[in-house]
Amino acid sequence: MIIDKLIEKIIDMQNPTCVGLDTQLGYLPEEMRAGVSSFGQAADAILAFNKKIVDSVCDIVPAVKVQIAYYEQYGAAGVQAFLDTVAYARGKGLFVIADCKRNDIGSTAARYSAAYLGETALGDAKVMAAGCDFLTVNAYLGTDGVQPFLDDCRTYDRGLFILVKTSNPSSGELQDLKLADGRTVYECMGDMVEGWGSGLVGAYGYSAVGAVVGATHPVQAKVLRERLKHTFFLIPGYGAQGGNAEMLKNCFDANGLGGIVNNSRGILCAYQKNGGTYYDAARAACIAMQKDLASVLGEICAK
Repeated sequence: MIIDKLIEKIIDMQNPTCVGLDTQLGYLPEEMRAGVSSFGQAADAILAFNKKIVDSVCDIVPAVKVQIAYYEQYGAAGVQAFLDTVAYARGKGLFVIADCKRNDIGSTAARYSAAYLGETALGDAKVMAAGCDFLTVNAYLGTDGVQPFLDDCRTYDRGLFILVKTSNPSSGELQDLKLADGRTVYECMGDMVEGWGSGLVGAYGYSAVGAVVGATHPVQAKVLRERLKHTFFLIPGYGAQGGNAEMLKNCFDANGLGGIVNNSRGILCAYQKNGGTYYDAARAACIAMQKDLASVLGEICAK
């Protein structure tokens, strides 16, 4: 099962770091941006940047997260750079999380799922489009909007990360509201995620249907970790958004399992702060992050 494979790689590397390839032209060194005047040139430069980052970190981190909005802004060429980045990272042995936050009514959700997790019918054949390992999903539409993704998780051995308690400052405007039964909205959504994943629990006790839980909300993270025994967390907010290892330790269980921590700008733009080549600085930032996480998680081991 995909979640077991991810957990095993985290244990093997002793590193729950996910590199966020939320890449835009402004993050690239000046020499890579010079003369860029079209979407196609921008996409080519971004893909070249991503490949060097992947080459530099693929032996020390288990996964990358590719945020599609950063690519869509460059039109069709940018979308192709997204697909090429996904393929390149997977070819280097990394798990790929497509950060697309997709959902819609059931029939449309099925098409989103086919695009990122499954296959599309072409005549008598079925062809994979993006072929990502995991996809972020917004489950505001409820079960019928989530079911197509669950079906493809079973068919193609894929996984989801569903928005539960997000890292942005205003998330509490909706997510912290109290329902009639006393639960908050984020607790209710977390309970639904735990239920949706009940049939996809792997050997390590975690489901392939995970939750997005921000590092910037440690109190709520503690509530969710205690509540969602089988739900693996994708944890944004580390680094540039203000989260640190001490804040996110509540997302993990006693064995140091239960989540993977994303860091985007702190890795991609590390060279701007620390000097050196962007890819060497990215590797150094990943190593520093691993040590920071280890200082609060200790040795990561199976249950």
